[in-house]
Amino acid sequence: MKTDFTIEEIKDRLRQYNPDIVPAPGHLKPASVLIPFYENEDGLSLIFTMRHDYPGVHGAQISFPGGKMDNGDADELAAALRETEEEIGVNRDEIEIWGGLSTQQTMASSYWITPFVGQIPSPCEFKPDPAEVERLIIIPFPHILNPRNSSYGDYEFRGYTFPSQMYTYGQDVIWGLTARILKSFITFLRTGREFQ
Repeated sequence: MKTDFTIEEIKDRLRQYNPDIVPAPGHLKPASVLIPFYENEDGLSLIFTMRHDYPGVHGAQISFPGGKMDNGDADELAAALRETEEEIGVNRDEIEIWGGLSTQQTMASSYWITPFVGQIPSPCEFKPDPAEVERLIIIPFPHILNPRNSSYGDYEFRGYTFPSQMYTYGQDVIWGLTARILKSFITFLRTGREFQ
């Protein structure tokens, strides 16, 4: 099982891929996220946000930068770039987009999520929005790819139990929709097909 990918390998796979990006059905809210790669002293890494513990199904969770589309967004990609700039303070014009993945529906809320993959320039002075983001979590990509750091099982959250894919990094646990998108992306890199 491949546990490391170069930037060129990831770009090449995405260049050849035609994701199934479907407009949101009328009863679901369109949203987008960015899977943001970043090179630092630990090598190629991924950036996640820890959201504040606000009321709602996605509070106090680890997620990719992103959110729902606004009327001013030209398309799903524009929404992902705008939300990334607003949440972590990276100029959207400086983000290099490598490609996208197929749209997925959230299980706990009525969102229709389109993920995109890109790279944030390094070095970067991040400016997380204190109203939305408690802290950034930057995880080396090989750590995420290592099977020892992932599992599937029951995750306890706010008194409820959720069956979910999970990725661990120290005391942090990525679960729910973000883990599902991450699993889909990793499966795609290894096999050329997404996990749905």
